Amino acid sequence: MLIETETTPNPATLKFLPGRPVMTGGTRDFASPEEAESSPLAEALFDLGDVEGVFFGSDFVSVTAAPGGDWRDLKPNVLSVLLDHFSGDMPLFRAGSAAGIAIEDEAPLENPEDADIVSQIKELIDTRVRPAVANDGGDIVYRGFQQGTVFLKMQGACSGCPSSTATLKQGIEQLLKYYVPEVTEVRAV
Repeated sequence: MLIETETTPNPATLKFLPGRPVMTGGTRDFASPEEAESSPLAEALFDLGDVEGVFFGSDFVSVTAAPGGDWRDLKPNVLSVLLDHFSGDMPLFRAGSAAGIAIEDEAPLENPEDADIVSQIKELIDTRVRPAVANDGGDIVYRGFQQGTVFLKMQGACSGCPSSTATLKQGIEQLLKYYVPEVTEVRAV
């Protein structure tokens, strides 16, 4: 099995492509070892020690090195964990009960009169923004629209990336303002 590796705009994050689906629907972001307890793969990656974040996309795994971590030392260990996991057809998540599931609020309260605007924003994010962000090893999630401001959450390689502010302001904000004149600002949450 060959796992390809790609750099991302975030120098602390590498994108690993196992050549098979990782998540069949949605994405999953792990920002701490505690969050990773639901996934044997994420937990094994955090157990390496110099890992600060793990992100599962549709066909990739992004791993963020902790400050001071050196990819020359970490990369072979990450590849070994990924090879073991995918070669052994291990489950991505542990079986569990609904008792431990917490669902975040999808978005701040929105004005029902903004439903058409919100629909346009979500469509643009899903069709134009998310695919580009996934190419960089991350994801962006819509979190709300209030009084002209769109709230988005950056995940994976995009979370903490030095260029994420530029991506939000010069890329996403300009795109949304162009197609949805009611948008005045984009903010990360």
